Amino acid sequence: MEKPISLFTVTLLFLLFNQSLAIPGTYNILELGAKPDGKTDSSKSLLSAWAAACGSTKPATIFVPKGRVDGVSIRGGILDGQGTGLWGCKASGKNCPTGTTTLGFTNSNNIAIAGLTSLNSQLFHLVFNGCNTVKLQGVKVSAAGNSPNTDGIHVQYSSGVTILNSKISTGDDCVSIGPGTTSLWIENVLCGPGHGISIGSLGKDFEEEGVQNVTVKSVTFRNTQNGARIKSWGRPSKGFVKDVLFQHATMINVQNPILIDQNYCPDNINCPGQVSGIKINDVTYQDIHGTSATEIAVKFDCSKKNPCSGIRLEDVKLTYKNQPAKTSCANAAGTKLGLLGTNSCL
Repeated sequence: MEKPISLFTVTLLFLLFNQSLAIPGTYNILELGAKPDGKTDSSKSLLSAWAAACGSTKPATIFVPKGRVDGVSIRGGILDGQGTGLWGCKASGKNCPTGTTTLGFTNSNNIAIAGLTSLNSQLFHLVFNGCNTVKLQGVKVSAAGNSPNTDGIHVQYSSGVTILNSKISTGDDCVSIGPGTTSLWIENVLCGPGHGISIGSLGKDFEEEGVQNVTVKSVTFRNTQNGARIKSWGRPSKGFVKDVLFQHATMINVQNPILIDQNYCPDNINCPGQVSGIKINDVTYQDIHGTSATEIAVKFDCSKKNPCSGIRLEDVKLTYKNQPAKTSCANAAGTKLGLLGTNSCL
């Protein structure tokens, strides 16, 4: 079932899909034969506009009007967001432009992306919002470890998203999983540097959809701030997280290999100071091994009002300086099985 597309954005150097009227240097895909009727294959029109914009000696815009997107395939290619200048501006504390996402899909179905490389995005690299049936395979994301808000892949309000055989190094989450995400599968991903694979942050809004049926399998985290993380703000919310599996993960010098943080507040600035309403249950960590960069490798800091339940640690072996790493629990309940070299507070 097709859904109307509200926004489809791509940034390549100075290339932007936008909602503006025609201006000099604008290539309108309708003028090149595209039809937003949900039936016509507009690939040739889009590629023609793309080629013309790329060949322009001046900043160029590809204009894609509102229509329908059902069945989009992207194979290969390199997108360079040229974000280093903006990162430097933000680091200086100056008043800087917001920046832009490199590639984004909203309310689109049946998307296949293979072999794509995204470099130095100004903000998030790839975003999927309100999408169904998405497959990413062999994707490479690269940005500096100190680049702000450059999440590799962000998914929210989407179902049936699969991420396979990809390599992500960035300054924020390798994969960030927002509210309304269901049936997400992540497998064989190398993450690092970055902030790990994170569910959240959640709880920004009171009326917020939950996250459920998420599998993260066979992922290697290397020199990351976090490994498997769930994070929510300390404020009331109807949101939830349930039916999550982190399986077969390797941690290499990770600061927080396993983390649930329900008092999330970056840099402790403008913190809500309330109790998180996000309910977290049925989360399994299975066959997690490797090294922690900190003494506490497993930390569950859950909500006082809605304690975490159904947390399972199975065959977890994490060490710190060649010694068994420690765990820390607050308002968390669950079971442990086959922990090797890692103490458990459950």
